[in-house]
Formats: sequence, C-alpha cells, structure tokens
Amino acid sequence: MVARAPRKRMYKSMQGRMIDIEKLRAANESVQAVGNMNVNAKGDVLGAGGQVVTPKEQIIKKYYEQPKGMVSDTPSKGKAMPAPKAEAVKPVQKMAPVASKPAPKKAVAPQPKKTQSTAKKGIDAALDGLE
Repeated sequence: MVARAPRKRMYKSMQGRMIDIEKLRAANESVQAVGNMNVNAKGDVLGAGGQVVTPKEQIIKKYYEQPKGMVSDTPSKGKAMPAPKAEAVKPVQKMAPVASKPAPKKAVAPQPKKTQSTAKKGIDAALDGLE
C-alpha cells in the first residue's frame, strides 16, 4: 500500500474563486479570537496588550500529563488560599432550674348561640327538587 500525501483543502467562495483554508488559518493564527477567553486563533493564552502568556503547546502538554479523572491540587488562579481559622470553643454554662407558676386563667365571656336557618341557599337550593 502506498502512502498518499495529504490533500490541500480548497474551497470555492461565493464568487467562485478557490480559497486555501490552511493558508488562511496560518496567516491569521496570531490574531486575537472573538470572545471572552483571551486566546488567539492558534490557541495561545494572551495577556495584557495581546502578548502570549502561555503557548498552546504548553497547555496541551499539561493536559496530557495529568491523569484522567484527577483534579489538580493547585488552584487555577494561582492565588494562595487562606488557612481556615480555628474558633475557640466556649464552655457550656449550667442553668439553674426556674420555679414554674401556673398561668392565671382568663375569664371568658359567654358567646351567643348561633341560630340555624331553615332556608337553603346557593347550590343546595338549586338542587333541592332534583333526585
């Protein structure tokens, strides 16, 4: 079996002209990409003024060195995390029992009894003759 050379990717534009996509990518790989990730088209991480802070090769190398399923112990921002503060434990004080007095009873005024009306109202009156 004979190995073939990779084919160039050529595409037709809207006007019918041929475009070499690989050549276009190579010409624009240092241009900052659109979005909020601060990377260029190549994948390098950019800092202030568009300077390359971390090249893409280093990012890929770090990704493949880390075992799958493990999280790195270092924080991603590089800031030192504050140590947790130990709170002082306060001693528990014993409370003396309080003498309880029965609550005074309130006088309740007698309520008048409600009279029951014999006339039906609402749906009961409408359904009275139906059965």
